[in-house]
Amino acid sequence: MTDDYADRLVDESALRAFLRAELDGTGEEPDETNETNEDGVRADESGNEHGTRDGSGTRDESGTRDEDGARDEDGTRDENGTRDEDRGDTGDGADAPTFTVERHGAGHSNETLFVTFGDRELVVRRPPPGETAATAHDVLREHHVTDALVDTPVPVPEPVAACDDETVLGAEFYVMERVAGDVIRGTEPTRFGDPDSRRQVGEELVDTLAAIHTVDPETVGLDEFGKPAGFTRRQVNRWAGQFQWAFETTMTEREVPEIFEATEWLTDNVPDAHPETLVHGDFKLDNVMFAPGTPPELVGVFDWELSTLGDPRTDLGWLLSFWRDPGDPEMAVPELGTAFTDREGYPTRTELVSRWESATGLDYEHDRFYRALAVYKLAALGEMFFRRHLEGNADDDLYPVMRERVPAMAERCLRIVDGEEPL
Repeated sequence: MTDDYADRLVDESALRAFLRAELDGTGEEPDETNETNEDGVRADESGNEHGTRDGSGTRDESGTRDEDGARDEDGTRDENGTRDEDRGDTGDGADAPTFTVERHGAGHSNETLFVTFGDRELVVRRPPPGETAATAHDVLREHHVTDALVDTPVPVPEPVAACDDETVLGAEFYVMERVAGDVIRGTEPTRFGDPDSRRQVGEELVDTLAAIHTVDPETVGLDEFGKPAGFTRRQVNRWAGQFQWAFETTMTEREVPEIFEATEWLTDNVPDAHPETLVHGDFKLDNVMFAPGTPPELVGVFDWELSTLGDPRTDLGWLLSFWRDPGDPEMAVPELGTAFTDREGYPTRTELVSRWESATGLDYEHDRFYRALAVYKLAALGEMFFRRHLEGNADDDLYPVMRERVPAMAERCLRIVDGEEPL
């Protein structure tokens, strides 16, 4: 991370003052009696940590958000990019507690900052700097839904505070407790490398998705969180609009004609009706956390910025689009795929569907539409990433490779439409 980009993300003195005021309401620093609290800080076996975010690209590059949770595109620092003040020597006295801020580099949309404040391990989520599309990066939406779900069967990090005053960090942001565990991304944790553990990973994942879809929105205060009627058609229109936003810049570099064919097919094949539930919007293996140890236990669901009331089949189609079965073709975007779920023990896509149907009482119909829509959405996100790269508003090695990856995703979308990649 460049110094300039980091400085645009956080004013450490402003963040520290905000936390001092919010954590106890007096503006006093917390006592530093332990290096970490019981929620601790733990990296996964691949070096991943969370309050976190990674990319499947799952989120587009926008600024505000519509009722579907959709988005349009929108101290010092060591050699590892860690920014830390001098352990409290900021005019508060020699005994001031530890305060450090570190950017988590695994995400590809909203920014995640790991904060140590005395004995508290926290996570700050904020949008990236620079121009974004009209409805993206709604971090306060994340805070709202996780706060509502704290006492439900859906595991979420404990929210701490939210701030809509953009003068503090230059954007809205929220703070949550950091959860201990592993986010599974590019590699399979060694302790889950046996068939029984693999099966449990898949079952925990789809059972948690079913738990989201069976939450009663009215009971938890989310009954006005979105407009579920007509959600699926609006999704097609919204993501088509996000392509248009990105193409304003990216088409000067190269064109992706397959997108227009995919847009036409999706528009003509929107299901006439769909169930209406709470939806996550970006549910997949690398947006959840598993507890340390065995057997696999899912302890956190992250990255709720696309959540709303809508069609739960869009969530399931999204998960299935990332889940590999034995014999599947090469991944269109290897940087964002889960390459190991075709190993012995992991449930197949059809087994995940059956378990979800049993847990929710819903039917998964129109599979080609929902998986094609998922790949189309991911391609739109990639195109928005590519625009931000071209405009110099990103510090992410993934963004420039979208020059080639988006056309590959568009081709995959059409293969699903044509039945060449069945469930």
